Amino acid sequence: MPPFHKHREFDLNAPSAAFKAEWASPTNYAFTILLLLGGDVVSRALAQLAGGRITPVAFSFGWVSYATSAINSAIGENKLMPGADTPCTVINAENGQSRGNGSWVLGRTMRDFEYWMGDPVREKVKELKNSKWQYDKDQAVSKGLDPSKVEFPAHAGLVVSVWKFDADKKDQFQKPGRDLLFWSGIVVAIIQLGVSLIPLGVYGNWGVFLVTASAILLCLLTGCQRQWRREKWACRQIEPGKKRTYLMTRGNGAQHAIVVECDGCGLNLEDLCTGFDNLDSPAISKTTRFGMIILGVLWVILLITSSALTDQSWFLIAVGGIGMLQNMFVAGWSRKPEALGLPLKFTTVIGSPKVITAIIEAERAFPTVGRALVGTFFPGGLFPREEKELAAIEAEAKEKKRQMKEAKNLSEVKNSML
Repeated sequence: MPPFHKHREFDLNAPSAAFKAEWASPTNYAFTILLLLGGDVVSRALAQLAGGRITPVAFSFGWVSYATSAINSAIGENKLMPGADTPCTVINAENGQSRGNGSWVLGRTMRDFEYWMGDPVREKVKELKNSKWQYDKDQAVSKGLDPSKVEFPAHAGLVVSVWKFDADKKDQFQKPGRDLLFWSGIVVAIIQLGVSLIPLGVYGNWGVFLVTASAILLCLLTGCQRQWRREKWACRQIEPGKKRTYLMTRGNGAQHAIVVECDGCGLNLEDLCTGFDNLDSPAISKTTRFGMIILGVLWVILLITSSALTDQSWFLIAVGGIGMLQNMFVAGWSRKPEALGLPLKFTTVIGSPKVITAIIEAERAFPTVGRALVGTFFPGGLFPREEKELAAIEAEAKEKKRQMKEAKNLSEVKNSML
């Protein structure tokens, strides 16, 4: 009776020989499997750079996975852009209405604030933390404890920074910036093509170059869809002559509240924070849907084609690895607001170790701003003394506004009589 399985000789060197052969020249399966990893990284990298004619997100291992999932997003979810990855609240300072953010742009602006807030805001934060630290040490001494063991606080009070849309950079509204992240994609694409030419020049293997060049072309075609810009900045611009003031914060207990003044120019942040994916009936063109389906098919064809490359596989893996590093760099790196289509200019900063004090100071300097923050930072309401002080500031601001209006009307009457 024949055996059920073929007998293999006992050989401890067999695994090491197999490992050596695989690492010397990886099989085609290694690269094709790698192509299916990291689709979420590609999605975030595209969201960072998309919106212009060229979206330089380098070819990497995750593109095939992303392309197939993008078909589902285009057909089933009617969108391409991912939602906000940083929660925050946008408040209209005029009426106090707040909205949860669904915009990628505003989410990244909030997430990266520590990066772009500038020295004045950074010094104010440091001042508040030092003040709280000294207070904690004094409290420790009063209780008979060792003040040297009091740790430096990670959070202290509230900092309200005031910004304006930069009228001198109106041409940058709702357009992607060309910063280090943008140019990194172009540089990496050139490097990838150079690596793919090595097996062609040394071994006459033009397959690696063909796959690399085709993949870079598909990357550019995916990122150049007009739908990206439409979703990324799904909002109106502020009409000339109109004023709007918005506040952005991570919520109750946050260190920062960002005030954005739109004085005759800027973007409607209430529109923007709603997010394209939060609309009741978001529209995506049939051309975009058809284009994403075709691109998905082409990516699968490229995947099958690349599996035929059994020689010089390391060069193809190097191309994908370089692209993956660029994708991770782009997806996670911090950016300034102008690179996200929101050019802002610093005005001033207000802060206090006590949150209510910062809110009252903000209301005194910028009417309606402090009152708009109360609902977020004090959802249960203020103490009677604090409410009385805030109400007095509001009444004073209304009286000044009334007097200015009367003076303006009187001036107009005098001019008409002349």
